[in-house]
Amino acid sequence: MFAVVVGSPGLANAQPAADPTPSTPSTPSADPGPGPDRSRGLPAGWQITGKRSGQQLTWRSNRPVPMGDAAVEFYSGDRLLGRPEPGKDGHTFRLDLEGVALGAVKDLQVRAAGRRLDEAGVKADSKRRSAKKPVKPVEPVEPSALPPANPVDPGVPGPYRAVSGEYTLKSVQLPDFPAPVEMRATVTAPAGAQGKRPLALFLHGRHATCFTGGADGEALGEWPCPTGSKPIPSYRGYLHDQKLLASQGYVTVSISANGINGQDYAAQDAGTQARSSLVRQHLAHWADWSGAGRTKAPAIVRKSARADLSRVLLVGHSRGGEGVNRAATDSLAKPPADKDGYRGPVRWKIRGTVLIGPTVFGQNPAPDVPSMTILPGCDGDVSDLQGEIYVDGTRGVSRGAALHSAVYMVGANHNYFNTEWTPGQAEAPAVDDFWNDEETPPDPVCTPGAATRLTAERQQAAGSTYTAAAARMFVAGDDRVRPLLDGSNVRAASAGPARVLTHAVGARRTAAFLPDAPVTVDGGRLCAQVDPDPATACLNPENPGGSPHFAGWETEREPGRDAVAFDWSTPGSSVRVRPGRPVSLSGAESLALRVIVPPNTTGTRMDVSLTDTAGRQATLGALRLDGLPGSDRTASYWGQEVRVPLTAATAAGLDLKRVKSLVLTPRSGSGQAWLMDAWGWRPGMAAVRPVALPRVDIGRLTTDEGDSGVRTHKVPVRLSGQGSGQIRLFVADPETREVTSRLVTVRPGGGSVDVPIDVRGNTRFSYGTEHNVFAKAVRGTVVGNHLGGLSVTDDDPMPTFKATPLVGRVTEGQSLKWRIDQSAVADTDLWIEAAFVPVDGGAELSSTDVDPQWFEENTGESPSPARPLSEVEVFYPDIAVPAGELSTEVTVPTVVDGVSEPEESLRMRLSIGTDDGEAVEGPVLDGTVVDAP
Repeated sequence: MFAVVVGSPGLANAQPAADPTPSTPSTPSADPGPGPDRSRGLPAGWQITGKRSGQQLTWRSNRPVPMGDAAVEFYSGDRLLGRPEPGKDGHTFRLDLEGVALGAVKDLQVRAAGRRLDEAGVKADSKRRSAKKPVKPVEPVEPSALPPANPVDPGVPGPYRAVSGEYTLKSVQLPDFPAPVEMRATVTAPAGAQGKRPLALFLHGRHATCFTGGADGEALGEWPCPTGSKPIPSYRGYLHDQKLLASQGYVTVSISANGINGQDYAAQDAGTQARSSLVRQHLAHWADWSGAGRTKAPAIVRKSARADLSRVLLVGHSRGGEGVNRAATDSLAKPPADKDGYRGPVRWKIRGTVLIGPTVFGQNPAPDVPSMTILPGCDGDVSDLQGEIYVDGTRGVSRGAALHSAVYMVGANHNYFNTEWTPGQAEAPAVDDFWNDEETPPDPVCTPGAATRLTAERQQAAGSTYTAAAARMFVAGDDRVRPLLDGSNVRAASAGPARVLTHAVGARRTAAFLPDAPVTVDGGRLCAQVDPDPATACLNPENPGGSPHFAGWETEREPGRDAVAFDWSTPGSSVRVRPGRPVSLSGAESLALRVIVPPNTTGTRMDVSLTDTAGRQATLGALRLDGLPGSDRTASYWGQEVRVPLTAATAAGLDLKRVKSLVLTPRSGSGQAWLMDAWGWRPGMAAVRPVALPRVDIGRLTTDEGDSGVRTHKVPVRLSGQGSGQIRLFVADPETREVTSRLVTVRPGGGSVDVPIDVRGNTRFSYGTEHNVFAKAVRGTVVGNHLGGLSVTDDDPMPTFKATPLVGRVTEGQSLKWRIDQSAVADTDLWIEAAFVPVDGGAELSSTDVDPQWFEENTGESPSPARPLSEVEVFYPDIAVPAGELSTEVTVPTVVDGVSEPEESLRMRLSIGTDDGEAVEGPVLDGTVVDAP
């Protein structure tokens, strides 16, 4: 790998040690594009490590990163590089660079649900918060100001006594998961209930899998559990929910998924399909136990009432939420057999889902299965509250009859819905997931003790109450609890003082003004929910705070997701929204709008007017909104549902079958707002008839690059089911880094979806190329596996290197300099590791003999006190031969220290990893510095 030029004093390049102490970061710079960047320098905490044919981008945090549900992702600026594999130490994350166009590295970032985790990001956020005016504490809502209580309270326990127990079955092998996954569950059921009873199945989220010691011990993320540790019983964390439902007549089962949590880092879909498979494996057993297989059922099942598999509610927390959503989809539209861990018949009917602080990596909710999504206002894990997409993402996809509700719970965090994730209640180590920054004041909304922050007990009571409301509505069909979930501004008394707001789509709503459809806006602007350009985006990405509606996805720009943004400085300036064709509000009682106003604002008022195609106009009434409690660390820009009756329009003689435009006229002095959508509303539930929509699954193909010529490959896009529908298909170009999209009509059995990709062979080394393709349902379809593409494996040898001294002996104040020559150009940047080693005799150059800024940038340490360079623990000056070039230079600047000293030397050793991960030592490189005259 290395060739040494005789007499070479060497070259310095070292990547960071295993445990760097992050330094003050370099100023982030914009990504200059796909060309080489000669000014690159890895930020603190980052290094390039690993095998020569498959190097890794490695980041190590100086604080533990708890195992959670939000995906940890590496970015270069706003460009997603990929999802790294976590190390066992809880600090280290590694991303295989095969197929990754790394680009500029000065703005490397680590994010989870949009929140920065890397030291540069944490410090930048902290600096920004410190520069802002302090946010005044949020005053609690007075009890008299709370909405009226709903006449029916689903949180009141029912008449049944609960019986509880557990079962353990033989573990199952799931596709792409090396170790078997446990089949373990806890059952709580009504004692003495007659007849078959509805079944509620709970699935916990991604949490640490094993632990040693007790609540103060150590949490681990491995599977199977290492010797001396035991599994964390996350599946027991919903017993409070189970007991309430059991008292009301439901058989409940909460299943364990540690085996998925400990292995899903390697799954392209983060374990979504595996979780669906596990859910359906358990349901298949319950179908047996409720029929002829009753005698072979576990003891606790035999003690319980028979479960009615035609009435199933699925409850999922965090990644468990995405898992049960996929299980609902898979129960209607069969997944590809080679990726599915359950291949038997579907002997159950999913009547609804409850999703608690869920992830939604695929952003493809089950449109025909009613859902309720709890959005915890102080979620420190899935902090962007991306679960809102389970509501917004269903609009227009199918018939629209299923109710999809979002429940925004002010002051709730992510973990406390599960008692086994709650400090003081859990058997294993547990934490409050809302993070506290030591360098800034406490968060005014979410720090424990704040007026708006819920205690664990209050949060759990509210969660149980709204879970029971969903069960009562979706499974029991009790319309009396619908107002608790559909934006009708009532509360459940059993939720106590928790402030809970709701909105919904579906049920008996009719689509009216949806910005995603062709629409013209006057007096405001049609804004993009996901776009890095502040002039285009609904919310400036650089501003603090976020919106659940605007959660990002696989691409930094996403067409087809819009809202209406408007602001005003004086009352009376109107915004007019005109759809591409007249809309009908015939049969509706009210116009229901979902409107966002900034957090912590009060008294936003506006009039709502309609105009029909004949030019008749009527003002329906006025609306008043206060912003949600929020801070720069919460996602509080959330659409509140407000309704104005249509009686004024009827009195004015408007033709409600042909409404041409909606006008919003602010009456408050100044402000800003965003219109998400507006619907014709009438009470009641619509009949939900789930159908098996055409299904799309994107596969991945792997091929060798070859040495010459151009070969065309087609990305495998699997179509199943019947009928036709439409998806939006995205294709990412790894060279230009541009993502293009197009609408595609899919007809299973009547044609294929062609995604051709040309692969040009050559003899230049690279780490391979990833051509990513992803899809989202638009109309009349569902998408299972949303992400796939073509992986091109490079088959060329890595170049060899030699080092040549350019300036190997200098007087202090000058710079040592070397050149690295590469034997052949490569299609990727090639990185070489190096480290200082002791010199052979004589004085060694110290930390104060080199430029202090250079030293701090490349070690993360202060040069004082002076110590030999070989004793510096962390040293990572970046050395990379840029793609397409043959050489690079390395400079070590020295300083004049004014001290009379003997001749001093430095010595560095180059190294590079081999295919088996071992480091191969390269030449020893020497440099000498003498006193200035």
